[in-house]
Amino acid sequence: MIIVVSEHASDAEVERLIGDVEARGVSVKAVQGEERRVFGLVGDVSEIDAEGLLRGGLVEKVMKVSAPYKLSGRSFHPEDTVVTAGGAGTDKAVVGDGAFLVAAGPCSVESEEQILKIAQDVKRSGAGLLRGGAFKPRSSPYSFQGLGLDGLELLKIASRKTGLGILTEIMSQEYLPDFERDVDVIQIGARNMQNFTLLREVGRLGKPVLLKRGPSSTIDEMLMAADYILMPGKAQVILCERGIRTFETATRNTLDVSAVPILKKRSHLPVMVDPSHGTGYWDLVEPMALAAVAAGADGLVIEVHDQPARALCDGQQSITPAVFDSLMRRVARIREALS
Repeated sequence: MIIVVSEHASDAEVERLIGDVEARGVSVKAVQGEERRVFGLVGDVSEIDAEGLLRGGLVEKVMKVSAPYKLSGRSFHPEDTVVTAGGAGTDKAVVGDGAFLVAAGPCSVESEEQILKIAQDVKRSGAGLLRGGAFKPRSSPYSFQGLGLDGLELLKIASRKTGLGILTEIMSQEYLPDFERDVDVIQIGARNMQNFTLLREVGRLGKPVLLKRGPSSTIDEMLMAADYILMPGKAQVILCERGIRTFETATRNTLDVSAVPILKKRSHLPVMVDPSHGTGYWDLVEPMALAAVAAGADGLVIEVHDQPARALCDGQQSITPAVFDSLMRRVARIREALS
């Protein structure tokens, strides 16, 4: 529900109105209005008497919001959100409202030499964040699961030596203090998109969060998951399309490029695309990355490995630093053509 306050209402009257509404268990969020003060009511609004609000004279208009998501939607936040990460000892990474961001690095951190070399290569080509898996959710319990906290320490070394901020996935609440202290952008992986307890706890940290779309999730479900992260009022969220499960077997997933303009129409949050997981094959990463940019994506998440054939995880979808460098130059040309 959205309420538009009369231009004649005093600050004291508006404060009392907000207090009365919040006393009924509904949170009130200020919405940027052009001429009037506008507020969004979040929560169970079934007990809010819309006609009663209008009779009081303070409220000029009451509008119901039919979308199942509120905080991530444009009804409550019409302007594009810009997410900023890093800046304290690392390069500042910005995405949204025209700012384009690329996060690149290996699927899994394997060694200090490996992660440092790749970090240096991708930064040289224009990446703004270092992505790398310390904790790896794998379908098979027998596959490499990542180095855990040791992997996070190696990411920190690479970050200090290159200035790149860290993007890495959290899988358990027990590591929240480590991620709050050491990670610039916390990734919620596709398998955890609807782990609502984890979403709430990560949202309380006040860090930028990259939320990946679940493999069988609708766009509305993704935006409702984003609301869980936004509800504590501290975090910033970046949405990430990474492919969904369909009947098609030619690719690992079906990269839903149409999700980009749909998300940008429905949500104020920046949208990034992961063509590596979205396709599962290194030779499809470049064309689908360019397609995502042309569709209006605010950034890309790309898996880069210096020796993909020897990678401990997802080598078949990783591109080499040389291919990444070529891709970045082509991305720049696409963006220039669109401007």
